[in-house]
Amino acid sequence: MVPDVLRIPQMKRALWTVAALTAVALAAEVFSLSWRIEQQSTIDEARPADVILVMGAAEYRGRPSPVLRARLDHALELYLRRLAPHILTTGGAGGDPLFTEGGVGRAYLIGKGVPADAIIVETKGESTVYSTALAGEIMRRMGLHSAIVVSDGYHIFRVKRMLKSDGLVAYGSPRKESSPDPAHERWNCVKQAIGYLLWKAGVKV
Repeated sequence: MVPDVLRIPQMKRALWTVAALTAVALAAEVFSLSWRIEQQSTIDEARPADVILVMGAAEYRGRPSPVLRARLDHALELYLRRLAPHILTTGGAGGDPLFTEGGVGRAYLIGKGVPADAIIVETKGESTVYSTALAGEIMRRMGLHSAIVVSDGYHIFRVKRMLKSDGLVAYGSPRKESSPDPAHERWNCVKQAIGYLLWKAGVKV
């Protein structure tokens, strides 16, 4: 019979072993998923769809940030190619008392000549998960079944998976970047992998 004084260290070692194996497995999953996200980030799947879905980004007092403007310009290019009859802009206030990312996106596109009735707006989403869920709800309500997702490349994998989980068809079309930083992009892929795993676990981030 093993004395209690010896049983406690054995239990601690067993718990540490389980924790270490779990951490290694989780790190491997994040690494594998990050690689898949990075692969997706460079693929342009643009093709005819019901709507062009533009993921929100920062706006500055009613003006789109450079990142948001690049996404909107890319969406405009797809719209002018007649790949979809509608553009859906997304994003809530983000702390701005007067403007929302979705509303700023709509105003910018109207200023570029897109008819107002061709633009759908989501203005409540405070995160990728909420904006995507709300966009999916809008699409289903309007009878729209497929979307071209426009965002930064590293962002698209997660958005596509969330839309597909709602029974929608999604294609990715990353916005153009003039001089991407590979190390920064790789880190963004890691963060998206973690965000995706949290979403799968029911944590809305």
